[in-house]
Amino acid sequence: MERYLGEKIPKLGFGLMRLPQKDGQIDLEQTKAMVDRFLEEGFCYFDTAYGYGDGASEQAIKAALVDRYPRDRFLLATKLPAWAGAKTKEEAEQMLETSLQRTGAGHFDFYLLHNLGESRTHYFDDYDIWSFLAKKKEEGIIKHLGFSMHDKAEELDRILTAHPEMEFVQLQINYADWEDPAIESRKCYEVARKHGKPIIIMEPVKGGILADPSDQVLQLFQQEDPKASPSSWAIRFAASLDGVITVLSGMSNLEQMEDNLSYMKDFQPMTEREREITEKARKIFEAVPTVPCTSCAYCMKDCPASIAIYGTFQAINLYKTFENLEMAKGKYSWNTDGQGKAKASACIQCGRCEKVCPQHIHIREELKKAAAVLEG
Repeated sequence: MERYLGEKIPKLGFGLMRLPQKDGQIDLEQTKAMVDRFLEEGFCYFDTAYGYGDGASEQAIKAALVDRYPRDRFLLATKLPAWAGAKTKEEAEQMLETSLQRTGAGHFDFYLLHNLGESRTHYFDDYDIWSFLAKKKEEGIIKHLGFSMHDKAEELDRILTAHPEMEFVQLQINYADWEDPAIESRKCYEVARKHGKPIIIMEPVKGGILADPSDQVLQLFQQEDPKASPSSWAIRFAASLDGVITVLSGMSNLEQMEDNLSYMKDFQPMTEREREITEKARKIFEAVPTVPCTSCAYCMKDCPASIAIYGTFQAINLYKTFENLEMAKGKYSWNTDGQGKAKASACIQCGRCEKVCPQHIHIREELKKAAAVLEG
């Protein structure tokens, strides 16, 4: 008898956001081969979204999975981003119908309100997507209803308190972010557990960063187990947590999939010794000097230029810690343009932000430094 929703689902899920590419398009033949291997080893959970590749991901999984296998052979999840261009309630609701048409799935085993938090949650409230999807669940189009989010624990607690009908949550959890004050992986995990919600884990390898960690972290892992890949440490850390439905890995080629299958097909939770090693790795990342921003946002309340101050510091700290400029610039673009905020270079040097910063950060100076790196 299951103790929680999804307990018996294999602990590795196929994230479909970063599918293999060929000539600028999704490589459908390699995607089919990956789907075949995934199912062959007994895994079944596939995760896509309305917005992945502007719909290309949903279309690809129709061709690679839905059209080629019986519907009861797999579990399919997708997501509705009411904040992504929907001008009316009807346009937001249409996203579900569009996903059904693209995938040909007939129903979704897991369906998510996509990326709640920050300035996005109100769209789901304004359009009453909660009630709309609850009705679709009653109709059988949705089997299990939940949401994903990349916000703080306090906001997660607020949403789960307001919407106890949500059956599960999808959270960014990995060992590097476990104690990060900007992400609060551990705190978010604990809030979900407090509310009795099982968890689908995304970004266990932090967008690929933890697959290629610093030399110091790599050496730490290799000394403990020369055969284990850095990704295996990250994914097994996440999969070893209690109350986890599955851990999504955004696999982009067969090599990544084979590596993941090698240690997840007979998954064994981490030992105490292995947990200690991942904690040492986390502390190595934590020791890198970064801007000591806690994302309190006091600095932004009276900023005349409407600069994404803490969003800028999130991005530059990502670069400082993991030395991945492409990833940092992507985060910077999302935190500025993606949120309707100005870039660091727009600072007019008024100094209002520094007067209210609890961490006493030299914000103007740090914004200059960040702009030189992230806008170059």
